[in-house]
Amino acid sequence: QAASPLHPVAVQCQEAQMVVTVHRDLFGTGRLVRTADLTLGPAACQPAALSAADNTVTFMAGLHECGSTLQMTPDSLIYKTSLFYKPTPTGNLVIIRTNPAVVPIECHYPRRNNVSSNAIRPTWAPFHSTLSAEEKLVFSLRLMNDDWSAERLSNGFQLGESLHFQAEVSSGNHVPLRLFVDDCVATLTPDRNSSPRYALIDLNGCLVDGRSDETTSAFVSPRPRQETLQFMVDVFKFAGDDRNLIYITCHLKVSPVDQPPNPLNKACFFNKASSLWAPVEGTGDICSCCETGHCHLHG
Repeated sequence: QAASPLHPVAVQCQEAQMVVTVHRDLFGTGRLVRTADLTLGPAACQPAALSAADNTVTFMAGLHECGSTLQMTPDSLIYKTSLFYKPTPTGNLVIIRTNPAVVPIECHYPRRNNVSSNAIRPTWAPFHSTLSAEEKLVFSLRLMNDDWSAERLSNGFQLGESLHFQAEVSSGNHVPLRLFVDDCVATLTPDRNSSPRYALIDLNGCLVDGRSDETTSAFVSPRPRQETLQFMVDVFKFAGDDRNLIYITCHLKVSPVDQPPNPLNKACFFNKASSLWAPVEGTGDICSCCETGHCHLHG
């Protein structure tokens, strides 16, 4: 759909790049935004073309460029980035008359498709290539809507709401697996080791954010499936920082379903009713280290 005041941002998902066309009447008010105030992605890429006749700005970026991220689901490759509008003062250097804006952009590509085998007739397949295909695990971490029925279309939240996370693994022909979230950390940049940082899940599966009296953060128990783990976290922002964009990085892992959960493979949350740490599955003693801070296997 062509960019217009009614649809100010248009995206073309091409084979190796995305083309983002922005109408300068970004808010549909008739007031055109400055081209210099528009950038694409965390890398702040500049536009590739301008059209004075159409009042449009065009960005062209490779799928891996401008700080875009890749998310894999069982059926799709999803490249995500954002269009940023950051107004700067003009003329009078004290005031601005528009709000900043962030427009999430996604390009979805199918991971499976039908191809003709007429041109290629393989006669043999080496054992190691077959083995590596069977061992491949595909992890995903998604923000879901409030009833868990579908992925959330917007990544914007208000303080007082809850983030609904769903972690999954697609194991193909692998033995049955149970998924765990080893740790999750929130930062203001994509670097999980940057400062400030805030641990949501730590100590090999303890949802430490739920230990505080003013939060309701918890794992969903029981699980919908062994290869899926859901948890809720109260929305927050970093104190003393005006940025509204927060990065959450999680480490996901699996163990065989027939292996009982233990202090290194667990999903524990703080039960406010009983004032005790509780596991999604397994015995309560595997969660005791969430309080002591020393989680390891004995023997």
